[in-house]
Amino acid sequence: MKKPLIGITGDIFIDAHDELFPGLHKSCVNNDYIRAVEKAGGTPLILPLIFDSEAIKDQVEAVDGILLSGGYDVHPRFYGEEPLEKLGFILQERDKHEIELIKIAIELNKPVFGICRGLQILNVALGGSLYQDLSYIEDCNIKHFQKSLKGATSHTVDLIKGTKLFDILGEKIITNSLHHQAVKEAAPTLEITALSKDGVVEGLEYTGDNYIVAVQWHPEMIFENYPIMLKLFQRLVEESSKKQ
Repeated sequence: MKKPLIGITGDIFIDAHDELFPGLHKSCVNNDYIRAVEKAGGTPLILPLIFDSEAIKDQVEAVDGILLSGGYDVHPRFYGEEPLEKLGFILQERDKHEIELIKIAIELNKPVFGICRGLQILNVALGGSLYQDLSYIEDCNIKHFQKSLKGATSHTVDLIKGTKLFDILGEKIITNSLHHQAVKEAAPTLEITALSKDGVVEGLEYTGDNYIVAVQWHPEMIFENYPIMLKLFQRLVEESSKKQ
């Protein structure tokens, strides 16, 4: 049986140190995403940032499932706010691409798994909002941007019973944590599936028939040390195989 083709949303890396072409724009993803999808039994394919609506639809139609990767901050204009002081680097072109891609994926009933920024852009695409920095959240006192090797874990996360995420991972896990933005208001069609001890949203999933699950941490970085995290990618591959 042919392996499911998993499209991984790409980012633009602006290389200011390229000796020949300073400021060169490169389409790429961290290799951890590719390795995780391959290990889970899927065939990874990078989906570069593009602008033509028909071409974006072609991207979605060409794959069996989609992995929304991490990256830059989401511009607050997409959820009706002005930029605040602690907003990080933004790339509106990527926001536009992924918002359209997400809506098409839902229309075509393609499975989606979002990671970190992937969770955030999913929430924004469906009408939710974000905290532009964790410091704007009252009583947020856990270190959500860890200082450690990428394969290490940091804080605990409680998963909500009755959700797909609970079904995959169980009641409680220890995750890594590498983010400074977070969900403020969940989109109407998304439900919260996981929380850190200080109440920061760590998981979301779609309330409709589509398989759409997202987490705030980076399972692709820790699945080798913590094999339970591979289950998230295996579930995406499993759901995607149904779309072949």
